[in-house]
Amino acid sequence: MANHFSDFDVYDVPPEYRPLGAWAYFGYTILFNLPVIGLICLIVFSFSDSNINRRNFARSYFIALIFLLILFLVLFITGQLGNFINAYNSGELQFGSWIPFA
Repeated sequence: MANHFSDFDVYDVPPEYRPLGAWAYFGYTILFNLPVIGLICLIVFSFSDSNINRRNFARSYFIALIFLLILFLVLFITGQLGNFINAYNSGELQFGSWIPFA
């Protein structure tokens, strides 16, 4: 049985489908955490077609940021954000201690 992957080279793949390495993901994570430049790069990479893998990583990171923003807004609107911060600062953060219905 022949090994069909022995002749495979990552550079034979079109540039928009080339995989990203572990260091690329690490670098993009650091880049996306920068306050203003990171957000701009995140939005640009989310709509870019130059590399599908980078675009999907940027979109997943963007979705995670939106999820955290929604969680923050829910805690802020319900008035539980202050309780959460106080419990965190005092070291008394326990599950259910800041949830109003628990």
